[in-house]
Amino acid sequence: MHPDELIEKLRENVEITDRTYRLETYEDCFVGEEACAWMVEAGVARDIEEAERIGNLLLEAGVFHHVLREHKFENDYLFYRFSSDEDHGRKAESGSGGKVSWSDVFGPAHPGDSGVGLQPRMPDDVMLQTATKVDQIGVEPMDEANVELLDQVHPPAWVNPEPKDRYNMVVIGAGTGGLVTAAAVAGLGGKVAIIEKHLMGGDCLNFGCVPSKALLRAARAAAEVRRAGEFGVHVRGEVEIDFGQVMERVRAVRAQLSHHDSAERFAKELGVDVFLGEARFSGPNTVRVGETELDFAKACIATGAQPAVPSIAGLKEAPYLTSSSLFNLTELPARFGVIGAGPIGAEMAQAFSRLGAQVTLFDIQERILPREDVEAAEIVHRALEEDGVVFRLGADIGRVSSGDESSSICVHLNVGEAGRETCKFDQLLVATGRRPNVTELGLEEAGVEFDERHGVAVDDRLQTTNSDIYAVGDVATRYRFTHAADFMARMVVRNALFFGRQKFDDLLIPWCTYTDPEVAHVGLYPRDLEERGINYRTLTQPFDEVDRAVLEGESEGFVRLHVDDSGAILGATIVGPRAGDLISEITVAMRAGMELDTLADVIHPYPTTASAIRQAGDAYNRTRLTLTVKKLLRRVLSMRR
Repeated sequence: MHPDELIEKLRENVEITDRTYRLETYEDCFVGEEACAWMVEAGVARDIEEAERIGNLLLEAGVFHHVLREHKFENDYLFYRFSSDEDHGRKAESGSGGKVSWSDVFGPAHPGDSGVGLQPRMPDDVMLQTATKVDQIGVEPMDEANVELLDQVHPPAWVNPEPKDRYNMVVIGAGTGGLVTAAAVAGLGGKVAIIEKHLMGGDCLNFGCVPSKALLRAARAAAEVRRAGEFGVHVRGEVEIDFGQVMERVRAVRAQLSHHDSAERFAKELGVDVFLGEARFSGPNTVRVGETELDFAKACIATGAQPAVPSIAGLKEAPYLTSSSLFNLTELPARFGVIGAGPIGAEMAQAFSRLGAQVTLFDIQERILPREDVEAAEIVHRALEEDGVVFRLGADIGRVSSGDESSSICVHLNVGEAGRETCKFDQLLVATGRRPNVTELGLEEAGVEFDERHGVAVDDRLQTTNSDIYAVGDVATRYRFTHAADFMARMVVRNALFFGRQKFDDLLIPWCTYTDPEVAHVGLYPRDLEERGINYRTLTQPFDEVDRAVLEGESEGFVRLHVDDSGAILGATIVGPRAGDLISEITVAMRAGMELDTLADVIHPYPTTASAIRQAGDAYNRTRLTLTVKKLLRRVLSMRR
């Protein structure tokens, strides 16, 4: 029997009706054991066991699901509902019976061109003056990968669902924080809607973590080929880089990962009502999407942040790039300028230099990565210089202008007394920070206080000045990391819906800058400890004393830990290979309240880079061998002879 015929027959032969279990009514559902009995009776299945297997194949295909999405298909008194009987939003159908795709809009897609609070003080982003309009940033080129991406994260002609009478939670913004909030509420059986005006997946998927790390991987491959001679592996001639193919792969892996954040997955698989459109609060407990009004018990603002640019004369009129448009490039700029030497600027400067561009990195400050450990930042600085990046730190940029026939854009520096210097580029990336998305949301109507610089005001439980509205992610914190938004979302679900009292200050948030070498950090910096008057000592384990790092030719860097008088770990910085992975071991130790001497007792496989952490623990234990202790131990040894 053809699957379509089986589904039609199943619908005809099971009773679909409202059913009640433990005082809860479930609409339009059928019973699993009745469906199994019909399949055996109709000869679709030989026995009940085969009927369950067929049912689970249909369930995995999304034909129907358990009403609470908590069970597989079973021969039991369990309720299931056909997906077609639910309305969570859907892709529009084309005249041919398929789903409308962006390829229908743009034509066939071409394949491409080849104890102590351990959160450190976070400084304000510098030079945040003017916000770009993220919703005006397009996705280019319209090749197969980008058509697939857009079909997933912003399907054309999406049909919004009919709103429920009242939602447990309405989420505004479908980046990491919003998606985690919506998925969690739906998974717990709540009625939840999510509203997105741009692209599902937010910055992380579309313009941030995903495409940037894919680009960094290509850049690292180029650097590894150039270094191969150090290991006796010789590549004849120059390394040839096909930038068009590099960007094809970036777009392809982004599209590959986009299903997880797609509108259709959240609607069909998770049971979230997905609305595509602009959201605006119309009252303390209502929000409008176009002409549709949604009523909520609780709401979560997860609108994220967008690139912000400095108030430099002429910049707004010049053809600059931000992280939102950078990954639309298909040709390598021969001369690439970067304004901003924070994480994004440093990562992209190194990547483009490794891929063959002449890169100049500007910053008003005198050093790169100003938030990080000074020595760690210096190591990264040297690495970028070795890759060919030219630094203009402490730069006084007077103005920016569109270029002439020899360039696309010019940066004009003030040098000395009335001096001027012009730097010409083919592309200019502005990476000077981010600004929270708080405008045009109707926050005033909802009674939510906000600031265009710092975002939505929340308390330590992420509650806004409207007790029914919470906020997560970049719109509500200076810790603008995907993983921070994730755990803020989990906190909001507990606090808003289940009487939780979890505090944001309780979160221990590590982070990493993915230059080569990487810089990772968790907990407090020395400046935080000194501001709080906490006694501490610092232990540093250089990687040039770690065998695996030496073997790999990656011995530049260190593991550095700050501990109090009892050995409790208060903070740590790692600069070196895979620092972002290594920092997790220290994060676990801090979260579990372990002292540094405990890490010295953890056996690590030999040789591994992570053994540097154990070696730091050994170094700490040696500091505990005071003269008195050593004298006592010598006496014990003499008695044992």
